[in-house]
Amino acid sequence: MSASPTAEGVLRRLEWTVIRRLEGVLQGDYRTLFRGFGMDFADLHEYQAEDDVRYIDWNVTARLQVPHVREFQEDREVAAWFLADLSGSLEFGSQTVRKRMLAAELVAVLARLLTRHGNRVGAVLYRGTGLAAESAIPARAGRLHVLHLLDRMLNARTDKADPRAAHETDLTELLVRAQHAVKRRSVLFLISDFVSKPGWEQAVGRLARRHEVVAVRLCDPLERELPDLGMVVMQDAETGEQLFVDTHDRRFRRRFAEAAAKREAALRKALAEAGVDCLELSTAEPLDATLLRFARMRKQRSQLYGGATPAGTAAKTAAR
Repeated sequence: MSASPTAEGVLRRLEWTVIRRLEGVLQGDYRTLFRGFGMDFADLHEYQAEDDVRYIDWNVTARLQVPHVREFQEDREVAAWFLADLSGSLEFGSQTVRKRMLAAELVAVLARLLTRHGNRVGAVLYRGTGLAAESAIPARAGRLHVLHLLDRMLNARTDKADPRAAHETDLTELLVRAQHAVKRRSVLFLISDFVSKPGWEQAVGRLARRHEVVAVRLCDPLERELPDLGMVVMQDAETGEQLFVDTHDRRFRRRFAEAAAKREAALRKALAEAGVDCLELSTAEPLDATLLRFARMRKQRSQLYGGATPAGTAAKTAAR
């Protein structure tokens, strides 16, 4: 892949590889992946023994002197938003692709799958604390809109030239901005490596109470376990701080792995407490394989909640 890929080139490649395969495999499972939240009134029928009394239309019942219940039809239209963290730490990647490019490819695939079925997608891009904030990209449909969204992601820049200008990521800023930008109930994909200042957990919990949130965690194998490379210089992509370490030291590599495992456990616990599903996206794994795993996860979730995700269940309750 070239150093500066174009949105058109990236999307065309993905449409020929990942998207075609996913559409061939998903087919009937599409609605399991992405469900609408609205409930539209469809019809009335006389009350039967198996009907739920909560659906009785008392005005019609009083007029006809026979109990009638309302029927609802689920609104299949989906509005999806990508809350994309494009801060300094996403420039890392020990494989053939950086985490930042992986995030852009994920957005391209999901956005194209959604818009092909007439749904709308939008985005809120975060480049890092202290940098000029990207304005939210309104939710729209169509291939041209997907290209616009992808182009904005590919051309978002962090200030890497001067380490002194770098800033530590604060995901709370992204989540608060999303809270103001996304007005209607939607599916929100929070895409980040979650290298951030603490405190974002409460903000994602507030979003999850209104929207259906899926956390997409970007990761790289070297972030979990270091190989024996001898003496190396490690640099913090967020702050520019450098550290000279001896990776030949087994104790150092063990402490590194233990710290990484502890951080992962804390992240999973925080997302679980917020009621947010987590999809792990690794630079070492093909994108289509990861998304097929996501499809299976959503299908299991749908079956667990009787054909609806937790957010979908809440929406139905509100509609009644």
